[in-house]
Amino acid sequence: MTNPTATLLISCPDQRGLVAKFANFIYSNGGNIIHADQHTDFAAGLFLTRIEWQLEGFNLPREFIAPAFNAIAQPLGAKWEIRFSDTVPRIAIWVSRQDHCLFDLIWRQRAKEFVAEIPLIISNHSNLKVVAEQFNIDFQHIPITKDNKSEQEAQQLELLCKYKIDLVVLAKYMQIISADFISQFPQIINIHHSFLPAFIGANPYHRAFERGVKIIGATAHYATADLDAGPIIEQDVVRVSHRDEVDDLVRKGKDLERIVLARAVRSHLQNRVLVYGNRTVVFE
Repeated sequence: MTNPTATLLISCPDQRGLVAKFANFIYSNGGNIIHADQHTDFAAGLFLTRIEWQLEGFNLPREFIAPAFNAIAQPLGAKWEIRFSDTVPRIAIWVSRQDHCLFDLIWRQRAKEFVAEIPLIISNHSNLKVVAEQFNIDFQHIPITKDNKSEQEAQQLELLCKYKIDLVVLAKYMQIISADFISQFPQIINIHHSFLPAFIGANPYHRAFERGVKIIGATAHYATADLDAGPIIEQDVVRVSHRDEVDDLVRKGKDLERIVLARAVRSHLQNRVLVYGNRTVVFE
């Protein structure tokens, strides 16, 4: 789509007339809605919606849309955010030694499967510096130990600010992010195998093989202070059989991790993920 659009993601206590109120805000200002989706969580008593409209012909300048909409949202007790399609997000990819998710994200970005810039790769190991050099991406090697974690996380935060990063993607970054870091930079997506918590720790595929599992999977979620317990964005599974060896499980697992992480990042970048509590609505 060549014409820029605006997207509102809204959650508020469920009540009558919400669709009309939100749609009328756009209509009364000359806007043309091109996508609208909604969901009501009756257990939580919440109405959740995503509304996207064309900015061409819209009467309000961009800087006035947020305060104007807030006048409607505040009396409704709504939480909301607005994003514009021609604002190109900047991603920092964090890695350790595994490269499959890193390569996949770079290839998809270069193929324009999602709109974003990748100016920075951060790693606690130096192994993947060659990949960053191959694609002309800045690489920062920041080793992490128990003794220097706080100091190194401060350096990481400085880099995110310096490079004007909007989203961090943990593409098999094998370090725990502290609660203090997440409180200062919450826009973080992580990927892990879906054996958790049954197969936590090292060599999960070997342990799954020993148990004779029939399904393996992958989960992409937002990072929170609770390890691997953040709001889930995307998941998938694949069947395995008694004929599969450990190497087969690892190969299938990596394939899933690539696909699931890419889907989650794409949904986030397209402003399709609405977080409420520890859950998400992912609008198609």
